Amino acid sequence: MTALISINLRTFAAADPGPGGWQPVLDLAKAADAAGVDKVVVSDHVVFGENLEAYGQAELGGMAGGRQPTGPDGHWLEPTTVLTALGAITSNLRLGNNILLAALRRPVILAKSLATLDVLTGGRVDLGVGVGWQAEEYEAAGLDFANRGRQLDHTLAVCQALWSSCPADFSDDQLEFSRIYMQPQPVQPGGVPIWVSGTVNPRAMRRLARFGSGWIPWGDAMAGDMESHIGQMREAVAGYDRDPSGLGVVGTLPIVRTDDGVDLAATMDSVPALVEAGVTDFRAHLPIPSDAAEAHDYLAQVVAAFRPAASR
Repeated sequence: MTALISINLRTFAAADPGPGGWQPVLDLAKAADAAGVDKVVVSDHVVFGENLEAYGQAELGGMAGGRQPTGPDGHWLEPTTVLTALGAITSNLRLGNNILLAALRRPVILAKSLATLDVLTGGRVDLGVGVGWQAEEYEAAGLDFANRGRQLDHTLAVCQALWSSCPADFSDDQLEFSRIYMQPQPVQPGGVPIWVSGTVNPRAMRRLARFGSGWIPWGDAMAGDMESHIGQMREAVAGYDRDPSGLGVVGTLPIVRTDDGVDLAATMDSVPALVEAGVTDFRAHLPIPSDAAEAHDYLAQVVAAFRPAASR
């Protein structure tokens, strides 16, 4: 599996950026596409309550000690809409979520939207999913926060049923249908690849084994010894009768900073060992210039340094 380099696009703001304020997102995606970056990902929140401290509570699904990057009145763009816009102005970038709160969407509509996007982009879509941390978001959607994992599994099962056969049949304790037609189906065989976010816990690992093409580590699994965390993931997934050898893994590109910025050569020195450990998608949190032309040139240098390091 060839290792990819990807970047997060900041599709949220603490306040209304005003007319044209989101144009830099589009410009950066175009620059990344032209520079040879493999993938861009975007984040998701639909609505907010006021209990933002919950983000720092790992037991709720947040990041221990973490802080939500905006207030409750922050502006967050809807991810699938953003990826559709990006797909129209790029040619090669894979377009993904980090993460989509898929359980908040009606499964049949989500399946249709992502299949449409996959067709229009020639099969460039990845679906990254997680359960989230905010009870108010589920409550506003009329869903039980305590059952969010079960609802996510249901959503993914419906999507995969509609993506993998036509007509499709489906039955679980929430929904039943038979001989349902949904066309077009995704270009990618088997449907849009699903990347499951979570710690190495039984529910997330069972979800990864059942639905996943790749793993997005969360919490403690994002830091420290990636080889150990990947080994734990693979052992857990194998316990659910799934061969983990073909699963992709997201990892953070370890940035080596200097007084003058980023030492690209030193940064890439850690890549071969991470590839050997199983990382297939390197998220690069870099100081990318705001000017589009400068962003292109900078990212082209990053890609040129990354490729040989990832193939050693």
